[in-house]
Amino acid sequence: MTQQIRQFGRSCRHACRGLKYVLANERNFQIELVIGLLVVILIFVFKVKNWEAVILMLMIMWVLITELTNTVVERVVDILKPRIHPYARLVKDIMAAVVMISATMAIVVGVIIFYPYFRNIFN
Repeated sequence: MTQQIRQFGRSCRHACRGLKYVLANERNFQIELVIGLLVVILIFVFKVKNWEAVILMLMIMWVLITELTNTVVERVVDILKPRIHPYARLVKDIMAAVVMISATMAIVVGVIIFYPYFRNIFN
């Protein structure tokens, strides 16, 4: 049992190191994280319904996870010498499209959820 706890602790340290890397080096992740935090603040300010808050939190996590996946794929492709194979750039472009679609859908969901709350403020 003690060995499993140590392994879990080691895994957590590795995860924190990866998170520290993206927080320090990945501009898009930083931007998406700030937007996500603003959405969380709006959740509390507007006192949105629980199910709306859950959907918004899931959308935030989905965008952040796709951005992390994009970063991983980019690093792997970079290791495999992207100039050697024409698919290398294509793989990176497709992953960027995945993030763009995720972020766009998150924005659409956010607008659908927050629109009535903003409408009430201005009426």
